[in-house]
Amino acid sequence: MINERVKQESLNRMKKIEGQIRGVSKMIEGEKYCVDILNQIAAVKSALDGVARKVLKRHVESCVADAILKGQADEKIEELMNAVFKYGNHLK
Repeated sequence: MINERVKQESLNRMKKIEGQIRGVSKMIEGEKYCVDILNQIAAVKSALDGVARKVLKRHVESCVADAILKGQADEKIEELMNAVFKYGNHLK
């Protein structure tokens, strides 16, 4: 499960990302230079990927590790593999 530290760090980062997204919207409304808009979109995507990495790491540390210790690893490992393959291209 997500712990309080990861929860707070993730929520704080998400608030910053919300601000970045509002900024991108204003750039589009203001008809700013396309490459500048694309650069800001890339920054938002990177920030979201950082949150995803943090949550995924916590999942491995808690849920997957706990399942392994309890001898119930197969389902959690399959779930983890699906998450890695689903999000893996974004988590570099």
